[in-house]
This record gives sequence, structure tokens and C-alpha cells, in this order.
Amino acid sequence: MTFTFSPVLPHDKDKVLKMFKKAAERIAGMNIDHWQYWKNPPAEKLKWVNEGIEKKEFFFIQNTLLQTIGLVRILKEDLLYWGKKNDKALYIHSLVVSEKYTGKGIGKKILQTIEADARQTGYQYLRLDSDAKNPKLCHYYEKQGFEKVGIKSLPLSTYNLYQKNLKR
Repeated sequence: MTFTFSPVLPHDKDKVLKMFKKAAERIAGMNIDHWQYWKNPPAEKLKWVNEGIEKKEFFFIQNTLLQTIGLVRILKEDLLYWGKKNDKALYIHSLVVSEKYTGKGIGKKILQTIEADARQTGYQYLRLDSDAKNPKLCHYYEKQGFEKVGIKSLPLSTYNLYQKNLKR
């Protein structure tokens, strides 16, 4: 499956927030206390979204029919979760696959697409975090080859930090 990553524009902010809210509702339906702040995002999360859109780090993921099937934020530096690092890494945040497309291996394929691009452009690591309260998601990332390398506590939750070495 081929994907197109289209930059999120400022006028798309409401669509981004709606996708986060729907994902939070779906997660709550599985009795997992993860991302529930997206149902009514606090000021710090709204600021985080605005900054990501402004820096052109958010992307809508579209299929070959140009249907939006997901969303992701890709950063070249992540001071909040990872601090200052000297190695070349891409940071993945807030990967959302629309409910209509979940359970079809699309998340895995999106991660593989990001990984292939990162390898091709010379990145050493692919990094992401996962809410520690969501062990199913943490296990999912481990199955995708990410290794847990740390923990980060922030006001809204505690996160497991994962990375994948792309030079192996």
C-alpha cells in the first residue's frame, strides 16, 4: 500500500483535533486510560498542535484515492520528551489511523514508510513515545522493532521512550 504524506495547514487545525478526539473516544471504549485529554484538550496540548502545524511537522496520511486515513507528527528534534540529542533521529508523535482503517496493518505500513524514508535520508534512529498506561500499544511498538530505552514523566502522564536503530 502506498501513502502520501500531505502537510497539515493552519486551516486544518479543527480536523486534527477532531481526529485526536475520535481516537481518544475509541481508546476509551477499549477501557484504556490513554489520550483522554484529547476529548477536551488543555491549553498546553492546543499550543503543541499549533506549534506542530506552524513548523510543518504534522501530516495527513492519504491512500491512493486521496482519502485521509490518518495523521502523524514527525519532528527532527524532540526536546520535551527526549531532551537535546546529538545523533540524527526522526521523532514520531501522535500516529492516528482513522477507525475505518484500523485493524488492517496500516499503522505498521505507515511506520515502515517513515522508516524507509528516514533510512534513505541518513537518519540513525527513529524514536517515539507511548503512554505507559497503554501496555497494548507499547507491545505493538516493540513488535515493530522499537526498543524501550527510557521513561519520561510529564504532567499529563508517564511515557515509555522507544527507538529503532536504522544503521543495523
